[in-house]
Amino acid sequence: MIASLLSGCSLMPQQGENNCPAVEIVELPIAVQTCPEPQIVERIVTKTVSAPLPPMANTAGKLHLPIVGAVEWARVEPAGLWIESRIDTGADTTSIHAEDIQLIEKDGKRYVSFVLIDAVTGSRKSQELRLRRRVLIKQSGGPDQRRYVVRMWVTLGDTRSRIDVNLTDRANFEYPLLIGRNFLIDSMIVDVSRHHTLAAQKTSAND
Repeated sequence: MIASLLSGCSLMPQQGENNCPAVEIVELPIAVQTCPEPQIVERIVTKTVSAPLPPMANTAGKLHLPIVGAVEWARVEPAGLWIESRIDTGADTTSIHAEDIQLIEKDGKRYVSFVLIDAVTGSRKSQELRLRRRVLIKQSGGPDQRRYVVRMWVTLGDTRSRIDVNLTDRANFEYPLLIGRNFLIDSMIVDVSRHHTLAAQKTSAND
């Protein structure tokens, strides 16, 4: 019995001893998943395109009067000249640059002889027209002027009118012809933001 007890004791695990079999730990590689590179299937390019402006009106008002710009080409007769003109709603009457202005008398009637300058060719056009009257023009910053007034045909676009035109020296002005209200009233509307809207009529007339 003692032998069996001794053998049994040998079977009992001793304190501090590990009788479990040794386990080998094998480290397995961890597969890391990576995303594939993106592929460009289609490239979208956006552009900002300005919308076309609506066509500008050619007439306005209840009477559908023609619209002209602040600067236009006008035809004056009987000289038959195309002259670049300033359209001025603040001027009462139309005035034109003239040289060699002289008052003459024929058969008891008074006429005015003067010279107009062709702005395109530089040629001089001698004129002699009946005197209508004399006017006193008051100028700011300068002396008052007395001017002779004659009657001429003035054409602007499709509008042709025989009006009084005063003769003066406009050599220091940019435009040799100034068209005032005596031509514009009830005939056309002025849009100061426009220039040379009637160039087509000038070109066709010269042809």
